[in-house]
Amino acid sequence: MTDHTQDHAHHHGHGGTPTQVLMAEHELILQALDALEKKVAAVQAGAAPDRAYFEKAVEFLRGFADKCHHGKEEELLFKRMVDRGFPLQGGPIAVMLNEHDMGRAFIKGIADGAAKIGSDPGAAKRVTENAQGYIDLLRNHIGKENNVLFPMADRVLSAEDQAELGMAFEKFEGEEMGAGVHEVMLKLLQELKV
Repeated sequence: MTDHTQDHAHHHGHGGTPTQVLMAEHELILQALDALEKKVAAVQAGAAPDRAYFEKAVEFLRGFADKCHHGKEEELLFKRMVDRGFPLQGGPIAVMLNEHDMGRAFIKGIADGAAKIGSDPGAAKRVTENAQGYIDLLRNHIGKENNVLFPMADRVLSAEDQAELGMAFEKFEGEEMGAGVHEVMLKLLQELKV
């Protein structure tokens, strides 16, 4: 068994099964949430809101958490799970999709608020409320995916499904995201963690 897994990892840029790839991305998203939460706490404690920081956070959350990560879940993993008999409506996938949409609304709130920092006295509050909403939502959401949905996926997906999804993930990153985007996003993450 282990030989097969190691062998499998060699063929993959990111290593591991599709759900392992997504869980590794969850780790990066959680690091960004921790960093963002520190900034939110500082603003709530009276620090001047740093517009550039929140704009960077929006860029990371939109580019990495939403487009790259949720994109792979929605376009590839979830669709394959539905092909394997998971309901699209009224089951865990419907809940995850709904939470992705809620997350997008929070990110929009952070972006709208950040754009008005310095011109609108209510802007900082809009940023911190939407950021905290997003942080709470996503931590909970990631927990559900890691502990409930992904193990379900691994039970229903065949080895062939896993291999096809792995290749589809890499193709998705190349085509949807473009070359070098991961590096840009990792650099952004480092900047958020200051």
